[in-house]
Amino acid sequence: MKNLTTFSLLLTIVALLTAAATTAGDTPWFQTFCQGNKATTKLHFYVHDIRAGPNATLFNVANSSITNTSPTAFGRVNVFDDKVTVGPELGSEEVARGQGTTTSMDLNVQAYSMNLNFFLTSGPYKGSTVTINGRNQFADATRELSVIGGAKAFRNARGYAITSSYSYEEVNNYSVLEYTVYVTTPRRCSYIERA
Repeated sequence: MKNLTTFSLLLTIVALLTAAATTAGDTPWFQTFCQGNKATTKLHFYVHDIRAGPNATLFNVANSSITNTSPTAFGRVNVFDDKVTVGPELGSEEVARGQGTTTSMDLNVQAYSMNLNFFLTSGPYKGSTVTINGRNQFADATRELSVIGGAKAFRNARGYAITSSYSYEEVNNYSVLEYTVYVTTPRRCSYIERA
């Protein structure tokens, strides 16, 4: 038992040192670290939210009776299907789709209740989903949302997502959002998965 604990500790140290030594340009969009009966996967990517034009990915589907007069657009419901890429450029490799809804739910501050599913379309977790939910106050520099579940490789997932606005083009009403998601699942593995 002592040898197994020592091995797990050494494996964790090697994984952390490897992650620290890797330069930003060499870092894959996903990394999984395994210890015992849990696996923690770090996902890092960019979401392209296009709100207008022929290639729009976000649409308003409902409004409350006060949405048009509310300073926070209270009651506005949007649905989206955004491209998710490795880098911040729209032409960067697509690795997922960000799909879900946002609802403006604060009368005083522009904040949205967010239901977001990252459906992975690339890599070893292709076909898996990470489900995120929470309050997203877009004016804040960084926001934290809860990982509340997932499917396939991320079944019974828990964790959190840190998001920030990477860029915004007012003319095209186009935002790029950066996400770093930490997903912990109760699955056993005996190796470190890397891209």
